[in-house]
Amino acid sequence: MPVNQEKGFYATGRRKESTARVWLKEGTGVVIINKRPIDDYFGRETSKMILHQPLQVLEQLGKVDITASVRGGGLSGQAGAIRHGLARALCEFNPEFRAPLKKAGFLTRDARVVERKKYGQPGARRRFQFSKR
Repeated sequence: MPVNQEKGFYATGRRKESTARVWLKEGTGVVIINKRPIDDYFGRETSKMILHQPLQVLEQLGKVDITASVRGGGLSGQAGAIRHGLARALCEFNPEFRAPLKKAGFLTRDARVVERKKYGQPGARRRFQFSKR
């Protein structure tokens, strides 16, 4: 669903507990996350690398401006959510991008979430120490 031209193309991405709203428009490669530059928001290089993966697959690095609003979860989940949203926005931007992004697995929502803690034990799978006597 393309939005008005000054905002560009919009998509939502999710990963673990994080939700990212991503806007994409033609530009010079500026990446803004929660009104901060990418270098200020993500300290880890791996998070920046994860975010740039869809652009590298499509050879679009430096050709589009990205604005993302992300909330929930930790920095790793947020990077994954932005990647998911960016891939979906790129599909809106140009439908020909869908096949390479799908092949790379960027359009699939990673359904893995933290397993819940069960009653009568200290964690999701951990058991209290067993004592025979």
